[in-house]
Amino acid sequence: MSSTFEVETSIPASQHIKSVDLIHGDGSAGSIRQINFTPALPFPFAKERLDSIDHNNFEVKNTTIEGADIGTKLECYSTHSKFTPTSSGGCIVKVTTTVKILPGVKPGDEEAKAKETITKAIKATEAYLLAHPTVCA
Repeated sequence: MSSTFEVETSIPASQHIKSVDLIHGDGSAGSIRQINFTPALPFPFAKERLDSIDHNNFEVKNTTIEGADIGTKLECYSTHSKFTPTSSGGCIVKVTTTVKILPGVKPGDEEAKAKETITKAIKATEAYLLAHPTVCA
């Protein structure tokens, strides 16, 4: 199952991320990070592998490899995010997700939940990075 949606971000509105830890690598392709969430999300963390990053075109591809709903509802999922600046100083994030659902789980329910969760994660990531500007420096 694959779906595409857009999220417009500008000023952070949520506090969903507790911390982000680099587990392996240096931030380039192949690196693994763990995003630790607050109780506002239905799971405590997600580990993501950075599959590719294109700084010139503002695109990133990653795969969630552990945490979130991996192993309980989802076999795996990956995202391709494209960031397009807006004239107001924010950006539009176009996210294409590819989700592999475990047998017995209803696809429609999980697709809507995945969209909501990814939207919250994008806004939470924005809030975290604005609050911690040196974390990616």
